[in-house]
Amino acid sequence: MGTRLAGKVAIVTGAGAAEDGIGNGRAAAILFAREGARVLLVDRKPELAERTREMIAAEGGESAAMAADVTSAADCAAMVRAVVERWGRLDILQNNVGIGGPGRVTDVEERDWERVMRINVTGMMLAAKHAIPAMIESGGGAIVNVSSIAAVRPWRMTPYATSKGAVEALTRGMAADYARDGIRVNCVEPGMVYTPLVYAGGRMSPEERERRRKAAPLGVEGTGWDVGYASLFLVSDEAKFITGVVLPVDGGALLTVR
Repeated sequence: MGTRLAGKVAIVTGAGAAEDGIGNGRAAAILFAREGARVLLVDRKPELAERTREMIAAEGGESAAMAADVTSAADCAAMVRAVVERWGRLDILQNNVGIGGPGRVTDVEERDWERVMRINVTGMMLAAKHAIPAMIESGGGAIVNVSSIAAVRPWRMTPYATSKGAVEALTRGMAADYARDGIRVNCVEPGMVYTPLVYAGGRMSPEERERRRKAAPLGVEGTGWDVGYASLFLVSDEAKFITGVVLPVDGGALLTVR
């Protein structure tokens, strides 16, 4: 076990993943625990969070699983209350919950637009709203919000891209608002990473997967681990002088013209 997060307590939302797959949230949770943090694993589906807990326990880490819906203020308050009651403090929040949202504004239904915004943006706001007072009580903390390069490279996914642009604005706003309280707020911006959310149900053919791999200049396939390691850096004391940034984790995709 490492010591980069020794003594820290974290909440990771969206900490589950299908079967033993490694999504962004599960990767971050495992890496935080490997570095000494105690981690509350939050997911709308408790069995997925429980599987992450089992994976952490198998490595000797300490975590607990909890079912919660981040679009519910009551659930967000409950998860913060649970972590403080269990471990006495809160230092880290990784906001990972999000869904896709294809289409153009002339195609999308109003209810679908509102659902994407509620889950992708309001959920992060509510989690932070309830986590930040506990972090202040603990002497400060670090928040990482998970965005997407779709925020700056939208293509027929305007609802999703708009929500992720809002996540990045939310990140900068919170970073400015709570810096004097010792709270750093940063954002990771994944590119075309291969996660269970992407490949679940056989939705991606081998040919599509290969095209994604080749799309970025580095020519390698990104995974949830890449997002997790970026999150680990941003919540660690190694990043103590970094706040309000958006860090692309995209194999260089944003360097190229589509």
